Amino acid sequence: MDKQDLTPAYQPGDEISGFTVKRAVPLPRLSAVFYELQHDKTGARYIHLANKDRENTFAVAFKTVPQDSTGVAHILEHTALCGSRSFPVRDPFFSMIKRSMNSFMNAFTSSDWTMYPYSTCNQKDFYNLMQVYLDAAFFPKLDELSFKQEGFRVEEEGDGLVFKGVVYNEMKGAMSSPRDIMGHALMEALYPDVTYGNNSGGDPVHIVDLTHADLVAFHKRHYHPSNAFFYTYGALPLEGHLKMIEERVLSEFEAIDPKTDVEFQPRWDMPKEVHQSYPVAPGSDTNKKGQIAVAWLTCPATDSFEVLALDLLESVLLGNSASPLRKALIESGLGSSLADGTGFHADSLDTMFSVGLKNADDSDPDAVKKIVFDSLNELVKGGIDQTLVDAAIHQYEFQKKEVTNNPMPYGIKLLLNLCSPWFHHGDPVSNLRFDDDLDRLRKEAAKGGFFEGLIKKYFLENNHQILMILHPDEEKAADMEAEEKEKLEAIAKTLSQEDRETIRDQAQALEKLQEAAEDVSCLPTLGRGDIDDQIQTAHPDPNLSRDGVSAYVQPTNGIVYYSLIARTQNLPVDLLPLLPLFCHVLPKMGSTKRDYVELTRDMAAYTGGIGAKATARTGYNGDGKTLEMIAFASKCLDRNLDRMFDLIKEILFERSFADHKRLDTLMGEYVAALESSIIPGGHQYAISLASRGYSRAKAIEEAWHGVHQLQTAKDLAKSIAADKEAGLAALADKLEQIAQALFAGDCLETGLVGEAEVLAKAVKTAEALQKNLAARGTPQEGVADFSFPMPEREAWTTSSQVSFVAHVFPTVRMTHPDAPALAVIAKMLRSLFIHREIREKGGAYGGYALSNAEEGLFGFASYRDPHLARTIDVFARTYDFILQGDFTDQDVTEAILQVCSDIDKPDAPSTLAQKAFYAKLLGLTDEARRDYKKRVAAVTKTQVMEAAKTWFKKPRDITPVAAITSKSLLEKANGQLGSPLKEIAIG
Repeated sequence: MDKQDLTPAYQPGDEISGFTVKRAVPLPRLSAVFYELQHDKTGARYIHLANKDRENTFAVAFKTVPQDSTGVAHILEHTALCGSRSFPVRDPFFSMIKRSMNSFMNAFTSSDWTMYPYSTCNQKDFYNLMQVYLDAAFFPKLDELSFKQEGFRVEEEGDGLVFKGVVYNEMKGAMSSPRDIMGHALMEALYPDVTYGNNSGGDPVHIVDLTHADLVAFHKRHYHPSNAFFYTYGALPLEGHLKMIEERVLSEFEAIDPKTDVEFQPRWDMPKEVHQSYPVAPGSDTNKKGQIAVAWLTCPATDSFEVLALDLLESVLLGNSASPLRKALIESGLGSSLADGTGFHADSLDTMFSVGLKNADDSDPDAVKKIVFDSLNELVKGGIDQTLVDAAIHQYEFQKKEVTNNPMPYGIKLLLNLCSPWFHHGDPVSNLRFDDDLDRLRKEAAKGGFFEGLIKKYFLENNHQILMILHPDEEKAADMEAEEKEKLEAIAKTLSQEDRETIRDQAQALEKLQEAAEDVSCLPTLGRGDIDDQIQTAHPDPNLSRDGVSAYVQPTNGIVYYSLIARTQNLPVDLLPLLPLFCHVLPKMGSTKRDYVELTRDMAAYTGGIGAKATARTGYNGDGKTLEMIAFASKCLDRNLDRMFDLIKEILFERSFADHKRLDTLMGEYVAALESSIIPGGHQYAISLASRGYSRAKAIEEAWHGVHQLQTAKDLAKSIAADKEAGLAALADKLEQIAQALFAGDCLETGLVGEAEVLAKAVKTAEALQKNLAARGTPQEGVADFSFPMPEREAWTTSSQVSFVAHVFPTVRMTHPDAPALAVIAKMLRSLFIHREIREKGGAYGGYALSNAEEGLFGFASYRDPHLARTIDVFARTYDFILQGDFTDQDVTEAILQVCSDIDKPDAPSTLAQKAFYAKLLGLTDEARRDYKKRVAAVTKTQVMEAAKTWFKKPRDITPVAAITSKSLLEKANGQLGSPLKEIAIG
């Protein structure tokens, strides 16, 4: 749909397949028309965003309001996808992943809604998936064995009992993470009388109280059309969507009152103080490892103007390191970074705002509270600097203007933006047509005192507030294990012999169900004929590009993207591990001209951000040379191009690491961020550890982004703490050495993405900037050697109730004849073996098989896994499974669809061009990519078997194996393994 052609095709009052159009609203900013409809018979609500996006989205959502923390909504989300009336197979959701070319398939459970969304560019695929999703949501089987597999069950193990279940173990993993614990603690404390006070994901302590009957009853009331919200987005016609929904679902139902409206939390007369704890490994340093936060309930999510105002106020107060409240907290020295959960949250009917510090002394929470309230009072008394407000509005406009498909399709992002007011009887279009509220806000702010009034109303004079103190607890993990053991022992005492027989019978029945080969031909599917031979491409414009400057003309909605690539070949090897810290620090320090506060404020006012990232990848230029680099990047609205480049020049040419206090603060933030990422990203850390011995690129990536980077940062922080003045001076000197080695000589290259008119100007500025840097000379070439010893079998221990396990071995890169078959094998192994063994049987949240064609590696991994020894055995058995050839031609075709779906996943114009720029640097041509896809689409079962025989030669004990786990889980596993895992403590 062209921007000029936004005339609605339907008008209010039009009737389509049992639905009546309520509103039709043109949305010029989105080049779309918003349609709101309601089903006449059931009251089901529907929103359609019509535009020309070929990536079409569907979702059905339900308000789900649990009254306890058994995780009923979350477990129902899982169990509903385990077979339905028209598709009575064990796992239609994961089966459809194999039979589709979707760009996104998932399901979400939030605090008061459950959603089933997908996106695809293929019309046939769109309606195939719609059939399965509708049947799963409205007519699921919900059999007891699926409930036990996905939720929880009791089984015999050795001489005792154990709890198993996918959600049970997922939430054990979540409740090992301080971030998740803090989030749930804030909700429980602020909303004690309404549904938000419950853990909708499920608390493992309470999950085991849920019954199958509870689950079925919850579905009957909540997953009814009268409680349903349908959403579609994209270029496909609305009529086809409505017709299928009416015929397959709504015609079978009558209206009910689901009684799912959420009540407002009754407000308090006095603030409260709440204490919670999180587990840390025994022997850990718990000094200054607490979190302290102040949190308030604020406005209703249905008030779009107040939500916008508080969203902007968050940006004013906390949006960057120069924001006054954030600056006051960090510079107080009471903590190293902002507390988990900090910010404005508009997901619930009652919105909330939280702010505090991480790595704080939890024995003195009032000191943090005093900083918060002193800062807020000072802002009210002295007034908020208008430049902060202007910068916040600029950031908001930039975010609304930028179209990205990361981390999920744009159509789903829009749904998540409008769903909160929609689900709570607000106006959903207001969140999409925000200009009216923004204009009103500007007028209110121009009168003076507007944001100061918000601070008084929602923070200083709001007694519905808590002081949350999160303590580290060395005993908590053991206490949680002991509590689980006690509960199991109590259950064991109540079991009769007949009960035990029932448990055994159910375990055998579930295993039989999981092992059974089943006919999934009832599921719709795509075939090889639905795969085209095209790839997404972007090329630098020959008329605009210059030597060393590649300019990509793309429809970026008035935004320019800039990337300066600096290769690390001149960097001394001893400085190489410090490069990620350098990237974190460089754009956040001040310059020789001004301090970081002024610089940061201008960055917020005129750019969409300035940052840097270190990357190591293996090139395709024939010699396998590693491309080691940092990408120094920024983006801005067209009108701010000159201001963006002025800031870039200041950071690069006038850089300064002389503010040691600021450097110390950034060091603390950096370590805290790495520490908090270990458990949420445990599988990625395990894969990196297991991969690090196979190539220079993987070794450097582990040094830069793996557990070893955390070790490097913590060791550095300890050495600085021993002599702060000398330590910070030495670090500043090393950072300057890195800058001198990177930003000089002929190791620079620039990429620009934007619309033609502004790129012509941008290229000239970028070229001059790059030449200026290059003229600064060529430093002596750095030391080339950098390697990790090949890991064997190791476990890195921290405080976690679950494990993350990986095994990696070398294969071939994408140009090799076997590479397509290996990519297909990875998808087959995950679908046919790993998913069943790791997730369904083992109860882990995720099990993966991965083929890395860029580096020539193959591997397996698990996520939030209750097992360690068993999982290593599963990884070993995959070798035997693939060599047995117990799969069909259809299995091969389904795996091909998955590989091609990954290749074809659509990118936003800016992302597409940026990927093309990196491919150019790597020497990866369009011809090589197109040839690889063509070879994938042609893979046969014979090729799969030949590749398997070549590359799946299993050693006696598979190596390397790397795990992120706990000491107690490791000790248990090592008692079961023939070759134990070496323990290495994280930190």
